[in-house]
Amino acid sequence: MTGKTFSSKLIEWYLQNKRELPWRETTDAYKIWLSEIILQQTRVAQGLPYYQRFVATYSTVKKLAAAPLQNVLRLWQGLGYYSRARNLHACAKTIVDDFDGKFPNSYEELKKLKGIGPYTAAAIASIAFKEPVAVVDGNVYRLLARVFGIEKDITSTEGKKYFFEKANELVPKQNPDLFNQAMMEFGALHCLPQNPKCEDCIFAKACAAKHHHLQGVLPIKSKKTKIRKRYFYYFVLRHKKKILMKQRTHKDIWQGLYDFYLVESERNQKPETILANDKFLRKHMSVSVSQQIIHVLSHQQLKTRFIEIEIATSGEFLKLASVLDLDCYTMNEMDKIPKPILIERYLN
Repeated sequence: MTGKTFSSKLIEWYLQNKRELPWRETTDAYKIWLSEIILQQTRVAQGLPYYQRFVATYSTVKKLAAAPLQNVLRLWQGLGYYSRARNLHACAKTIVDDFDGKFPNSYEELKKLKGIGPYTAAAIASIAFKEPVAVVDGNVYRLLARVFGIEKDITSTEGKKYFFEKANELVPKQNPDLFNQAMMEFGALHCLPQNPKCEDCIFAKACAAKHHHLQGVLPIKSKKTKIRKRYFYYFVLRHKKKILMKQRTHKDIWQGLYDFYLVESERNQKPETILANDKFLRKHMSVSVSQQIIHVLSHQQLKTRFIEIEIATSGEFLKLASVLDLDCYTMNEMDKIPKPILIERYLN
């Protein structure tokens, strides 16, 4: 099958089967960029309401750049991978400060911006500016590997280079925007990771994976992510209607978000033992201890317990706030600050 045949068949399928999504109704680079950042590591169904809220709150890149980072993180809350939100805000500021609020119109220039990698740069360049450069993500790896029988490891440097070159050989100069969106859509809806719809496929006659029964093998991906287990013990320190919290500022998960006083252990321990060994809290009695809650991130598993402690006097409450570097918040105030979804669920 020639590249031209592949492209034309794919675009024809896309025009008949595409989902109606708001970022497909525009060539505004800001909205395309916003959608691509939100949809990194996020399913369309989950990302769509966030996209709509962002566009409603910050209708232009200038408005996003002018917003406090805390407000951006609060709006992002629940999407995870919060570095995306921090990079989104930093990139918006760069576009306003260095480019007068206008996105660079080339793939190479877009790649230089914070948080914009090759995939996002190609999406913006092709959809907003019609530059014939291919997007390559998991959907594209899967489609190309199966149809053309490519047995190169998609996690290797050689494999990534090969797939990028192959995709760029296929992208048509006239309709790079439609082609790229078609590649992503076909992988998302038809050439699925599990149970691809091979019997009703436009490439059934030419697909190498179908002919050789390699759908479960291709694409080849050798590296497996090791899951790190962490043990979190959160102390919810209360006095009347106030709770002590802090902003996470160190380089770790949830940077810029707020949580409670945290003790992390290398192994599973009884909350009573953690409390007895804490020099600041050991004289206090816990009001309640939650069951262990398992919270799964992409490369981490957090085994978490929440230990509530009621502090008797305001003097002791303020003393603990000082020595533990925490701040006092009412429930109304806590609702306005960005928090990890784990903390949000506990508070609810």
